[in-house]
Amino acid sequence: MGGADAPLSMARKKTPRWLQAARARGAPVEEGERADWLARALGRSGILPQQEAEHAIRDGRVRVEDRVEREPFAPVRPGMTVFVEGQAHRLESPLHVLMFHKPEGVIVAGTDPEGQGTVFERLRAVLPPELRNFEWYAVGRLDRDTTGLLLFTNDERVVQHGTSPAKHLPKRYVAQVAGRPSEEALTRLQEGLVLEDGPTRPAGARLLAPECVELVLTEGRHHQVKRMLAAVGHPVRTLHRQAVGSVLLDVPVGSWRPLRPEEISEGLGFQVP
Repeated sequence: MGGADAPLSMARKKTPRWLQAARARGAPVEEGERADWLARALGRSGILPQQEAEHAIRDGRVRVEDRVEREPFAPVRPGMTVFVEGQAHRLESPLHVLMFHKPEGVIVAGTDPEGQGTVFERLRAVLPPELRNFEWYAVGRLDRDTTGLLLFTNDERVVQHGTSPAKHLPKRYVAQVAGRPSEEALTRLQEGLVLEDGPTRPAGARLLAPECVELVLTEGRHHQVKRMLAAVGHPVRTLHRQAVGSVLLDVPVGSWRPLRPEEISEGLGFQVP
């Protein structure tokens, strides 16, 4: 956050809820098949966002092939037919990755206690009807006051790829700072410096204008851009993310567009397993 994505926490591995549900009902789980459960599959397929899907399932409004299913974590397979309010749908999950130009003032969270809105609300408001019912996951985070490129996807594997510390996917930021950074300050950023949570990786750093710095990071830590620039004596006044990988933000504030297949595979380096 704060201009850099927080790394994924390494939690102890637990039995997935979908697998618990499958075992409880004695349902078979085929070896090598991509794990999924009903509520999430509905969101991935663009039938209903996951939270709405959970309510619909518990209300008895969802039928899986020949039975009413009231368990949101019921295991399902790609290609199965489900009925929502009597209308048939196939559980198919085409990969979508969207570029969104995040405005200032909104947060990357499900709800905003301050009432200024979330990026999910802003995104859904501008999406066409055929995309609104997908469950959208943000690929990383940006602070409330940080603007710029935020990616969304219906596939958590893209999130894992885009935020994994091991991938070193570069993210480019432009920061307006207090004072003019010296060559010495830029060199410290380029070589990496020590923050309270440890040393940083070397970064790309150059002066774009007297009080404007471009910083390219290949890791994502809490408030990293702001902390790095503060550490060399130049607190951030405004922060904007221009690019992730080689995908460059090219839509107006509050607007979106889908990424092309080559932008996903080459620009982000994500290959569909």
